[in-house]
Amino acid sequence: MAVNRAKQSSPLLDLVGNTPLIEVPVFQEEFPRSSVYAKLESMNPGGSIKDRSVSRMLRDAQADGLLHDNKIVLDSSSGNAGIAYAMFASALGHKVKIVIPDNASAERRQRLEAHGAEIILTDGVLGYDEALLEVRRMYEGNPDIYFFADQYSNESNWLAHYETTAQEILSQAPKTFSYFVSGIGTGGTITGVGRRLREERPDVQIVAAIPPEFPGVEGLKPLGADHINPAIFDRSVVDKWIEIDIDASRSISFALARIGIFSGQSSGAYMYVVRQILEQDPDAHVVTVFPDAGDRYFSVGLWEP
Repeated sequence: MAVNRAKQSSPLLDLVGNTPLIEVPVFQEEFPRSSVYAKLESMNPGGSIKDRSVSRMLRDAQADGLLHDNKIVLDSSSGNAGIAYAMFASALGHKVKIVIPDNASAERRQRLEAHGAEIILTDGVLGYDEALLEVRRMYEGNPDIYFFADQYSNESNWLAHYETTAQEILSQAPKTFSYFVSGIGTGGTITGVGRRLREERPDVQIVAAIPPEFPGVEGLKPLGADHINPAIFDRSVVDKWIEIDIDASRSISFALARIGIFSGQSSGAYMYVVRQILEQDPDAHVVTVFPDAGDRYFSVGLWEP
């Protein structure tokens, strides 16, 4: 089927954001003086927090004249951003190519294909950095045909969270909240929200959830000298770093499901970090984000008994 002529907008992009902030009482019995709130980012049209950054990057690229006519939208992704690219770019009349590790969940890959995206697989054993290297090789080999969104370096990524996610948190959360918890994939969420909170709520501590090298957490990226580090990530906004325990995080994911909140792997990991905060500060009021829903993780074994 021929690609539609590029369009300037789509109603889908206007549905992004304004997600609910809900109280999460999973630790309430253990820490009765605390409160925990989470943004349900699965309520975005593409089902994840990546809708925010991707819709902003595409719109800004159109406004700047970088995305036009028959340009192919190109980027690497562990899954959620790829889905957002595939959905929004196809709605705007553009072909999409996404480079992902071959160990990305089947649910993500099927969603990409459903939107007509071309998938380029890299060796999952080599980690997400290999997908980053491959997408750069593709772009450098034929730059004229691509709009390379480059979410790791694109300033529109963190600006989306500075202007929307952070603003929504400030308007929705109780004024008593004193911690914000997030992880680092591209660094867009924690950088954008962190910078806004530094300006308007400097009393709030920004806590980063750090994944283990292996088996890792989908959507979160190992950092350090041996890895490609996101160019947009602002380390200065982070007050505290807490390492994730995978098994404990998985147990928390089940605990969330038992109270009706069916969220993804990173949500359980963030709640593990929240629990570490509450152990040190039982009176804490914490805000976090639940980046996506749990149904993207059946094939990777998150929900196996």
